[in-house]
Amino acid sequence: MKEIAKYSGCFVCGDQNQHGLKARFYYDGDRAVTEVVADQSFEGYRGIYHGGILAALLDEVMIKAILAQDRFVVTVEMTVRYHTAVRTGDKIRFSGRLIGNKGRLFITEGEAVGDDGKPFATATGKYVEAREDFKAELQKSLD
Repeated sequence: MKEIAKYSGCFVCGDQNQHGLKARFYYDGDRAVTEVVADQSFEGYRGIYHGGILAALLDEVMIKAILAQDRFVVTVEMTVRYHTAVRTGDKIRFSGRLIGNKGRLFITEGEAVGDDGKPFATATGKYVEAREDFKAELQKSLD
């Protein structure tokens, strides 16, 4: 698996963001994947991982599935369905994949699962490919 490009200041994948998640994303030719342990510093309630952090990771894994194919896109819509609470200390495996595109619009799906394979959350996303001038700006961010 190859590691997917990142911006070191990104909240989700940046290794230089002191407040970030520092998740590393890989591409297996079909899916983008990452694994994180639900850290207590990102609680929503005591002992429960914040749902917004889960959503941010799902967004990132879905967009990385497109970025791995050298397409620069931005999120236009995302739907998350939460299945069960994530407890701090739980290991979470994320995967995202491209399921279709029409012109500049890309459709993805993603999931966050526990060690037992049961889903914590699932998501779908819509992303639009950046126009050339904005794409050039986005490319400058990558390490």
